Amino acid sequence: MAGDASAEDIDIAMKLGAGYPMGPLELADFTGLDTKKFVLGVMHEKTGLPAFEPIPLLNKLVSEGKFGRKTGEGFYKYDK
Repeated sequence: MAGDASAEDIDIAMKLGAGYPMGPLELADFTGLDTKKFVLGVMHEKTGLPAFEPIPLLNKLVSEGKFGRKTGEGFYKYDK
């Protein structure tokens, strides 16, 4: 969100550095950004922890209808 790294760079770092099979942003696109926003919203509401508050970029993408793979665009663009 701060522009320090691209979505691809973050995902590659987590795959290579932490051994994840899929990067966190790739996974968010796969499961659906709308779903992720909903789950984070409920967790934030129930716990009050700032760590669960959906970030502005996620809110922006969801408000634009960019839900990830299911809509063809999220953190990445996909062929439908």
